[in-house]
Amino acid sequence: MEVSNIKPGHPIWADLVSTNLEASKKFYGELFGWTYEGSEDEYGNYTTAFLNGKRVAALYPHVPEMGGVPNVWTVYLATTDIHETAAKVEAAGGTSLYPPMHVEPYGWMGGFQSPGGEMVGAWQPESHPGFEVLAEPGAIAWLEAITKNFDAAKAFYEAAFGWTTDIMSDTDEFRYATLERGPEAAAGLMDGSTFLEDAVPGFWQIYINVESVDETVAKLESLGGSVLEATADTNFGRIAFVTDSTGARFRLQQHVEGATYEADTAE
Repeated sequence: MEVSNIKPGHPIWADLVSTNLEASKKFYGELFGWTYEGSEDEYGNYTTAFLNGKRVAALYPHVPEMGGVPNVWTVYLATTDIHETAAKVEAAGGTSLYPPMHVEPYGWMGGFQSPGGEMVGAWQPESHPGFEVLAEPGAIAWLEAITKNFDAAKAFYEAAFGWTTDIMSDTDEFRYATLERGPEAAAGLMDGSTFLEDAVPGFWQIYINVESVDETVAKLESLGGSVLEATADTNFGRIAFVTDSTGARFRLQQHVEGATYEADTAE
């Protein structure tokens, strides 16, 4: 699915920080067919990934100034005014991790942390409008925040990014909301307080669409990746929780016939 005119507050981009950029490029290139265009030393060797000629994500190298930041995917939400968003983040109980930064001529970026603990980016596009393709084999299909404080995070995204949320499920076993509803849903928010270990912060995660999860998992392991949770059939398709060859976490998702892509909502 080609993408244009991403709405404010919706996911607009995702990138991976890697302690071994060349290994990461090789891994995703061989697994999903990504190709790359980099800026060499300019912009810290930030490298855009393409799927069939369309922008799909980016990768960039870890630098010492980042300290102990692990190999991790970051998700960016669209904004039309990064400075206004930064102010709304603070007012909503979030934290600005660094001041808004102009990446000329591409756009403005900011990094924030929600009251639920997960880091989320914001992107005000100029010449770089974000994703060009989503939900095709080899492209990101879904993005969601796993938070340690569901109620606070929900209120945060509504206030800071203008989310209209829909409660998909509200039980102790599965508490989940979406940005927008049904076919219009553009991102998710999951309560992770019952399963995230104390030392593990909340995080945003990406799902990458594949034609066959089982075949992709086998290839992923041959490329040095690993499986964190066994492949399973769910209401949302066939899914596996995996890492790449450097340890960055993501999920694989295969759309299957008969999947409802819905969850029961508690009365």
